[in-house]
Amino acid sequence: MRIRVSLSAQTLELQRDDGTVVARWLVSTAEKGAGERKHSFCTPRGRHVVRAKIGAGQPLGAVFVGRRPTGEIWTPALAAQHPGRDWILTRILWLSGCEPGFNRLGDCDTMQRYIYIHGTPDTEPVGVPRSHGCIRMRNADVIALFDQVPVGTPVWIEA
Repeated sequence: MRIRVSLSAQTLELQRDDGTVVARWLVSTAEKGAGERKHSFCTPRGRHVVRAKIGAGQPLGAVFVGRRPTGEIWTPALAAQHPGRDWILTRILWLSGCEPGFNRLGDCDTMQRYIYIHGTPDTEPVGVPRSHGCIRMRNADVIALFDQVPVGTPVWIEA
């Protein structure tokens, strides 16, 4: 299996190794577009792998801070208590770049930038770029993806 993310289409595809599409979901990537530099708030392009899977068994809407579940479940009331918070919910697929000098090591390291595929509140749009660099998915969708891919799954992110 492999994952393909299209920044222009705002989609994520789960594909078999032969390119056959198993599933396709709308996502939300960076509002600031494509880019690999640290502190850019852009979504990095190129070849990546799923370096870590975080959140197995957590409930739908589980809130993560620093990749750790807080014990909270996202609700509109909780969101009202924390305006402007970048919600990371349900599951995390932590990405690592595979191209030294482009998306790995130095000032462009995807993993050191904490770029994830993760769940987002249902109040947030998908299909339009709105994230701070991560790839946001509906919570049920990120669970479906999480359950089908192992650590080491290749990820291709293209403009």
